[in-house]
Amino acid sequence: MMTAPAAAHNHERAKPPLTLLIAAPRGFCAGVDRAIRVVELAIAKFGEPVYVRHEIVHNKHVVDGLKAKGAIFVEELDEVPDGKPVVFSAHGVPKIVPLEASERGLDFVDATCPLVSKVHRQAERLHEQGRHILFIGHRGHPEVIGTLGQLSDGAMTLVETVEDVEAVTPADPANLAFLTQTTLSVDDTAEMVAALRRRFPLIQGPRGEDICYATSNRQAAVKAIAARCDAMLVVGAPNSSNSLRLVEVAERNGVRARLIQNASEIDFAWLAGVRALGLTAGASAPELLVREVVDALGQRYTIAEEEITTTVEQMAFKLPRGLAA
Repeated sequence: MMTAPAAAHNHERAKPPLTLLIAAPRGFCAGVDRAIRVVELAIAKFGEPVYVRHEIVHNKHVVDGLKAKGAIFVEELDEVPDGKPVVFSAHGVPKIVPLEASERGLDFVDATCPLVSKVHRQAERLHEQGRHILFIGHRGHPEVIGTLGQLSDGAMTLVETVEDVEAVTPADPANLAFLTQTTLSVDDTAEMVAALRRRFPLIQGPRGEDICYATSNRQAAVKAIAARCDAMLVVGAPNSSNSLRLVEVAERNGVRARLIQNASEIDFAWLAGVRALGLTAGASAPELLVREVVDALGQRYTIAEEEITTTVEQMAFKLPRGLAA
C-alpha cells in the first residue's frame, strides 16, 4: 500500500513542468504608488468619506481596497456632495474640473501623475507660442480627455493612427507641434511620429519622451523575454491602456498573449502545450495579483520560476502640498 508521502510525491511528479519567465520591471509605477498614497492620506486628513473622481488607477483590486478604507468613486464632480473632499485621479482632469471644485468651495487634492502634468504644461506652452497641437492618443481614455481639456476647443487635434496622420489637414502646416499620451505603444508611436515629421517637416516635438518611463520599461521587459516564451499572461485591467499595450507588444514579437485581471481568469485550456510562459503586469496592477497567478499556476504545474530584469526603477514623486507623509 502506498504511503501518504509517496502518494503526494507521485502527484507532484505528475504535474507537467512549466518554465515561468517573469518580466521585471512590472506592476506599480511611481505615479500609481503616489496616487494610492494620496487617497489614503486624504482619508486620514479629512476623514471618511473622501470622494474620488474616476478610478484613481485602472485596477479593481486597488479601487476595492480604497473603498474599504473610506473612498467613494464617482465619474463626475456633480456627484460629490457639497462640503466633501474630492481627489482627482492619476490620469488627470480637464482644467475646468478643479475650477468647478473651487467655485463650489470643495477641498480637492490632485493626484495626477507628474508625468501627465508635464504633458499638460507642454500643451499650454505650445499653445501660447501659437502652435496647433496634434495629440497622439486613444479617444475616450481619461488621460486623453484630461489633456485635451487643458486648452480651449480646437486648440488640439487627436490622431490615433498613421491613417489619421495622413488624413489630417491643419490650417497652418508650418506652425504645428505634437504631444502624446503617456501610456502608448512605443513602436506604434514611433511610426506615427515618423509620419508626422514626414508630412510636416517643421512640426515641433516635445523636448523629452512623453511616453512615461514605466510604460517604456515594461514594454522593453516583455520584448526581452518574448523569444523564450510559448505564451504570455499580462495581469491588468481591460480599461488599462498600458496593460493592453503589453499584450500587443507580446503579440507583435510573435507570442500569443492574454490579459487577465487576476488568477481566477487563467484559462488552462489556452495554456495546453505551453512549456515556457511569460508573465508581466501593467503599471496599475499590484504585485499581490502576480503572486496569486504564480500560486495558481503552481497548482497545475511544476514551476521553474525565473525573473528577467531589464532595468531597475528608482523613480519617486513628491506628494501634493498639504498632505503629510
